Amino acid sequence: MTPPSSPFSLSGEVALVTGATGGLGSAIARALASAGADVVVADHPSRQAEAARLVHDLTQGGRRAVAVPLDVTNLPGIDEAFSLAEEALGPVGIVVANAGVNIRRPALEVSEADWDTVLDINLKGVFFTCQAAGKRMVPRQRGAIVAIASQHGVVATPRSPAYCAAKAGVVNLVRALALDWSPRGVRVNAVGPTFVETGLTSHLLGDDSIRQDIVNRIPLGRLGTPEEVAHAVVFLAGPAASLITGTCLLADGGWTAI
Repeated sequence: MTPPSSPFSLSGEVALVTGATGGLGSAIARALASAGADVVVADHPSRQAEAARLVHDLTQGGRRAVAVPLDVTNLPGIDEAFSLAEEALGPVGIVVANAGVNIRRPALEVSEADWDTVLDINLKGVFFTCQAAGKRMVPRQRGAIVAIASQHGVVATPRSPAYCAAKAGVVNLVRALALDWSPRGVRVNAVGPTFVETGLTSHLLGDDSIRQDIVNRIPLGRLGTPEEVAHAVVFLAGPAASLITGTCLLADGGWTAI
């Protein structure tokens, strides 16, 4: 592969994004395409209409793109999605494990089903997505994986014990995978965003008092945007971050510095 002309260029790469049609996922997919990557829009089978619209937008922008169904709780389906992606666009060199959910409840009210749903998608799904990527990247001795963690993988928040546990797991998971795969040329990192206004947070941020309390706790004095998180992903996925592996980049507006 010809080296990119800029350390921030992803020209010639194929990038797969899970949960790609959500507010954060679609921003990541668009940012990767803007940086020059061809994009695999991977999302739940029930969201294939949204995936097709995103693919249309990306191809209108001059990139190659394809939609593949991917439910991160269906482990055989993860490997199948990667195979479909590589048949369509070629070797996947960038993977963004973005699919995630939150079920906000006080700890005393969390059910086993709540716990399993959040951990299965946010941690187990991330690991097996990374594993499917690693099976392909390690033999090729190149690749970059970025998992979406959270500032709440580093500091806690009320009413989200399962989410905090899962995201803390992601923060340490990328360290473990980096130790396994970095000697084979595969970098593994995470991005830990602060509160960002997406469909996942709209019910929370729609409460003006909660929204203001959150903003007051962010030293930069505002919420993050999906595009800002996407820019951090593009950085970690590309050659500008060639010496960075096993870390979580906190795009948190200073929240964890307090």
